[in-house]
Amino acid sequence: MLTGIHFLLTYMCNLECDHCFVYSGPNAKGTFTLSQIRKVLDEATKIGTIKWIYFEGGEPFLFYPLMLEGIKIARSMGFNVGVVTNAYYAISEEDAELWLSPLCKLEISGLSISDDSFHYEEEKNNPAKRTLDAAKKLGLSVNSICIERPAVGTDIDKEQDKGVPVIGGGAMFRGRAVEKLIEGLPQRRWEEFTECPYEDLKEPERVHLDAYSNVHLCQGLSMSNMWENPLSILVRNYNADSHPICGPLAKGGPARLAKEYDVEHEDKYVDACHFCYLLRLALIDRFPQYLAPRQVYGLE
Repeated sequence: MLTGIHFLLTYMCNLECDHCFVYSGPNAKGTFTLSQIRKVLDEATKIGTIKWIYFEGGEPFLFYPLMLEGIKIARSMGFNVGVVTNAYYAISEEDAELWLSPLCKLEISGLSISDDSFHYEEEKNNPAKRTLDAAKKLGLSVNSICIERPAVGTDIDKEQDKGVPVIGGGAMFRGRAVEKLIEGLPQRRWEEFTECPYEDLKEPERVHLDAYSNVHLCQGLSMSNMWENPLSILVRNYNADSHPICGPLAKGGPARLAKEYDVEHEDKYVDACHFCYLLRLALIDRFPQYLAPRQVYGLE
């Protein structure tokens, strides 16, 4: 049951992090208009099961008035609202309070702040920490998102009684992460990747929306075009089995997708995301409606 809608309010970001799976950066395009936000929220009420609306990006605070108005409309409709930010604006804790105070008045339910080496290297007194302190002072419900760089550890396979390489850190190997973070990591045979370990493609609980019309089931994997067909109808009629990409993935993961379309590929990959992302990149010209936008694949 779909309960959450996440606005990728913009793909633009003041940073260009190595782990970003939507290729956000200062030159990225694709920002919602206020009219588009209203249209989506109207559709969200028709769906009937949506409880949460998130504003993220890119960096949503780059379009601060637009974000605030979107939050205001969503709250007036009775939705819980969350915001995800890298807190670039927190020159001081006082400045952070200035930016966050309107969110308190709008009674948002959650603020998530990116605070890791991808965003601020090893800087201890960084904008994220200032914003975290300011949010707590204001009484906001707040948490930090900390994605570490991939590292190889060892787990013990009890059945085989030997060490098995484990990749820690939490980075998803999609988008720019495939370009920047794969080198040196252990890889496994492609036949092992027979399921999607992160997204429920048959019964999604959340979708990410962008201004280009895409309803992302996973970043770069779109349900369909919500400007051509209303979001509420798309959600009601969605069937993973009839989706050309989700169908094979739901039935047998990336390995099934590769076989379904006879995609030429390598023998080994870091994980299912890595394999799936490269398969989708190979299929993007064949299924442009469902594998979009191209910039999420680093093509624009």
